[in-house]
Amino acid sequence: MHRVGVLALDGVVPFELGIPARIFGAARSAAGEPLYSVVTCSPDGRPVRADADYDIAVTEDASVLASVDTVVIPPSHALGTIAEDGLLPEELRKVLEYVRPGTRMVAICTGSFVLAAAGLLDHRPATTHWKEAVQLQRLFTTVRVDPNVLFVDDGDVLTSAGAAAGVDLCVHIVRRDHGSAVANEVARMCVVPPWRDGGQAQFIRLPVPEASAGGTAATRAWALERLGEPLTLNALASHARVSVRTLTRRFRDEVGMSPGQWLAVQRIERARHLLETTDWSIDLVAHHAGFGTGTSLRQHLHGAVGVSPQTYRRTFRNVAELTA
Repeated sequence: MHRVGVLALDGVVPFELGIPARIFGAARSAAGEPLYSVVTCSPDGRPVRADADYDIAVTEDASVLASVDTVVIPPSHALGTIAEDGLLPEELRKVLEYVRPGTRMVAICTGSFVLAAAGLLDHRPATTHWKEAVQLQRLFTTVRVDPNVLFVDDGDVLTSAGAAAGVDLCVHIVRRDHGSAVANEVARMCVVPPWRDGGQAQFIRLPVPEASAGGTAATRAWALERLGEPLTLNALASHARVSVRTLTRRFRDEVGMSPGQWLAVQRIERARHLLETTDWSIDLVAHHAGFGTGTSLRQHLHGAVGVSPQTYRRTFRNVAELTA
């Protein structure tokens, strides 16, 4: 079983602190067995001050991090010299020394500052809450900060934006570890979307559209039911009863990308789900996902995830067999 260690620091934000246990705790194999165990610790095993009107008691100190496979660092509003000067306190440096080489490191929101101060984000892509992105970049100039995305997966180091983006990241980790079927079930159990469109841009882009201008939600829902059909910009605009120009502007305002980019993302996700859950031929998967031909699917999937449909299917079928 994959062990996850959550490091609670003084000033921890309770919502994000609870995300790993809630999301990973909901992941089950086909036989109903838990796929993760989650343990929460503080540097010294003592209660930590929460960013709320209560303290949080834990049962473990940081030495437990030596026995976990993934470490999650939730945000804190009391990072002190880390967020102000980019300096990692000696106490926290000793805590991180418990982490074994090769352990997957995950930061939610301002937890990214801790990873950066420890040198784990040097010359790597990362994100944090959009409001803190400028400060993260100012303090850690070698980090490739992207303030527009919900999360960044850089293999063994993953970072997310604030609050609910931590849910997105943990669901993504479940999907990466065990495939879409398990991740989708986790999302259903936790009553959250299995993935969200766009990135932080949808939350920080200005100006906010007029409420009377309408939205694209109905048109996006309509398109999701027809991904296997040709969907032109004119067809989408006609359904939304607006011009192509207005549709494009509203898509960028609401989901942070153009209609064409959004369609490509949805079709890739549909293809990945079909590759994982059916025995359909590559051409049939391509048809139902809206790519038309297997060649087109191969090009798009390789561009999105770096592997061919056959390799992707083989990888996740093997994962499913191991976790069944």
